[in-house]
Amino acid sequence: MGVVLTREALRMAEESGLDLVEVAPNADPPVCKIMDFGKFQYEQAKKEREARKQQKTTEIKEIRLRPKTDDFHIQISVRNARRWLQDDMKVRVRVRFRGREIDYPEIAREHLDKIAEELADVSVVEARPSMEGRTMIMMLSPSKGKDKE
Repeated sequence: MGVVLTREALRMAEESGLDLVEVAPNADPPVCKIMDFGKFQYEQAKKEREARKQQKTTEIKEIRLRPKTDDFHIQISVRNARRWLQDDMKVRVRVRFRGREIDYPEIAREHLDKIAEELADVSVVEARPSMEGRTMIMMLSPSKGKDKE
Protein backbone atom coordinates (compact mmCIF):
# COMPACT_ATOMS: atom_id res chain seq x y z
CA MET A 1 0.00 0.00 0.00
CA GLY A 2 3.04 2.23 0.20
CA VAL A 3 3.83 4.68 2.99
CA VAL A 4 0.74 5.25 5.17
CA LEU A 5 0.31 7.16 8.42
CA THR A 6 0.05 5.03 11.57
CA ARG A 7 -3.50 6.22 12.37
CA GLU A 8 -4.61 5.44 8.82
CA ALA A 9 -3.03 1.96 8.93
CA LEU A 10 -4.70 1.21 12.29
CA ARG A 11 -8.07 2.33 10.89
CA MET A 12 -7.64 0.12 7.81
CA ALA A 13 -6.78 -2.89 10.00
CA GLU A 14 -9.76 -2.25 12.26
CA GLU A 15 -12.11 -1.99 9.29
CA SER A 16 -10.98 -5.35 7.96
CA GLY A 17 -11.20 -6.95 11.44
CA LEU A 18 -7.50 -7.86 11.51
CA ASP A 19 -4.39 -6.71 13.36
CA LEU A 20 -1.63 -4.31 12.33
CA VAL A 21 1.62 -6.23 12.82
CA GLU A 22 5.06 -4.60 12.67
CA VAL A 23 7.20 -6.89 10.51
CA ALA A 24 10.46 -4.94 10.14
CA PRO A 25 10.82 -2.36 12.95
CA ASN A 26 14.38 -1.37 11.97
CA ALA A 27 13.47 -0.39 8.41
CA ASP A 28 13.03 3.26 7.50
CA PRO A 29 10.03 3.66 7.60
CA PRO A 30 9.01 0.59 9.69
CA VAL A 31 7.21 -2.10 7.68
CA CYS A 32 3.80 -3.31 8.90
CA LYS A 33 1.25 -5.84 7.62
CA ILE A 34 -2.45 -6.23 8.18
CA MET A 35 -3.02 -9.86 9.24
CA ASP A 36 -4.58 -12.15 11.83
CA PHE A 37 -1.85 -12.10 14.51
CA GLY A 38 -3.07 -15.25 16.32
CA LYS A 39 -2.98 -17.26 13.10
CA PHE A 40 0.48 -15.83 12.31
CA GLN A 41 1.84 -16.90 15.75
CA TYR A 42 0.34 -20.39 15.34
CA GLU A 43 1.95 -20.86 11.92
CA GLN A 44 5.34 -19.62 13.21
CA ALA A 45 5.20 -22.10 16.13
CA LYS A 46 4.23 -24.88 13.71
CA LYS A 47 7.24 -24.08 11.46
CA GLU A 48 9.61 -24.08 14.47
CA ARG A 49 8.29 -27.47 15.65
CA GLU A 50 8.78 -28.91 12.17
CA ALA A 51 12.33 -27.51 12.01
CA ARG A 52 13.15 -29.08 15.39
CA LYS A 53 11.91 -32.45 14.15
CA GLN A 54 14.20 -32.26 11.13
CA GLN A 55 17.18 -31.23 13.24
CA LYS A 56 19.75 -33.92 13.93
CA THR A 57 21.62 -33.87 17.24
CA THR A 58 24.96 -35.61 17.53
CA GLU A 59 25.64 -37.37 20.77
CA ILE A 60 29.14 -37.50 22.22
CA LYS A 61 30.16 -40.66 24.05
CA GLU A 62 33.29 -40.79 26.17
CA ILE A 63 35.90 -43.43 26.92
CA ARG A 64 37.98 -42.80 30.04
CA LEU A 65 41.36 -44.47 30.44
CA ARG A 66 44.51 -44.15 32.50
CA PRO A 67 48.11 -44.65 31.36
CA LYS A 68 48.18 -47.93 33.31
CA THR A 69 45.02 -49.32 31.66
CA ASP A 70 45.55 -52.89 30.47
CA ASP A 71 45.29 -53.82 26.77
CA PHE A 72 42.30 -56.08 27.45
CA HIS A 73 40.29 -53.16 28.88
CA ILE A 74 41.37 -50.93 26.01
CA GLN A 75 40.05 -53.55 23.54
CA ILE A 76 36.66 -53.53 25.29
CA SER A 77 36.58 -49.73 25.03
CA VAL A 78 37.54 -49.90 21.35
CA ARG A 79 34.68 -52.35 20.73
CA ASN A 80 32.20 -49.97 22.39
CA ALA A 81 33.62 -47.00 20.49
CA ARG A 82 33.28 -48.88 17.18
CA ARG A 83 29.62 -49.55 17.91
CA TRP A 84 28.98 -45.90 18.82
CA LEU A 85 30.77 -44.63 15.71
CA GLN A 86 28.69 -46.95 13.54
CA ASP A 87 25.58 -45.46 15.20
CA ASP A 88 26.77 -41.95 14.08
CA MET A 89 27.90 -40.77 17.51
CA LYS A 90 31.12 -38.92 18.22
CA VAL A 91 33.60 -40.47 20.67
CA ARG A 92 35.86 -38.54 23.02
CA VAL A 93 38.79 -40.58 24.34
CA ARG A 94 40.17 -39.19 27.60
CA VAL A 95 43.34 -40.38 29.37
CA ARG A 96 43.47 -39.08 32.94
CA PHE A 97 46.80 -38.72 34.72
CA ARG A 98 47.14 -39.17 38.46
CA GLY A 99 50.18 -38.36 40.54
CA ARG A 100 53.48 -38.81 38.75
CA GLU A 101 51.88 -40.35 35.66
CA ILE A 102 51.81 -36.83 34.19
CA ASP A 103 55.59 -37.08 33.69
CA TYR A 104 55.03 -39.70 30.95
CA PRO A 105 52.52 -38.28 28.45
CA GLU A 106 54.05 -40.38 25.68
CA ILE A 107 52.40 -43.49 27.20
CA ALA A 108 48.97 -41.88 26.87
CA ARG A 109 49.76 -40.67 23.35
CA GLU A 110 50.68 -44.26 22.38
CA HIS A 111 47.34 -45.50 23.76
CA LEU A 112 45.42 -42.84 21.84
CA ASP A 113 47.31 -43.43 18.59
CA LYS A 114 46.69 -47.17 18.91
CA ILE A 115 42.95 -46.58 19.45
CA ALA A 116 42.79 -44.20 16.47
CA GLU A 117 44.58 -46.75 14.30
CA GLU A 118 42.20 -49.56 15.30
CA LEU A 119 39.15 -47.39 14.58
CA ALA A 120 40.50 -45.86 11.35
CA ASP A 121 38.05 -47.88 9.20
CA VAL A 122 34.95 -46.35 10.88
CA SER A 123 36.23 -42.99 12.16
CA VAL A 124 38.16 -39.85 11.44
CA VAL A 125 40.31 -38.12 14.05
CA GLU A 126 38.54 -34.80 14.54
CA ALA A 127 40.93 -33.48 17.19
CA ARG A 128 44.46 -34.83 17.61
CA PRO A 129 45.53 -35.81 21.16
CA SER A 130 46.11 -32.69 23.24
CA MET A 131 46.75 -31.98 26.91
CA GLU A 132 44.08 -30.16 28.92
CA GLY A 133 45.24 -29.91 32.50
CA ARG A 134 45.83 -33.43 33.84
CA THR A 135 44.05 -35.12 30.93
CA MET A 136 44.88 -35.88 27.32
CA ILE A 137 41.89 -35.79 24.98
CA MET A 138 41.30 -37.02 21.43
CA MET A 139 38.04 -36.65 19.51
CA LEU A 140 36.82 -39.17 16.92
CA SER A 141 33.89 -38.65 14.57
CA PRO A 142 32.21 -41.13 12.24
CA SER A 143 33.73 -41.32 8.77
CA LYS A 144 31.52 -40.19 5.90
CA GLY A 145 32.41 -42.97 3.45
CA LYS A 146 30.91 -45.84 5.36
CA ASP A 147 28.38 -48.32 4.02
CA LYS A 148 24.78 -47.82 5.13
CA GLU A 149 22.92 -51.09 5.45
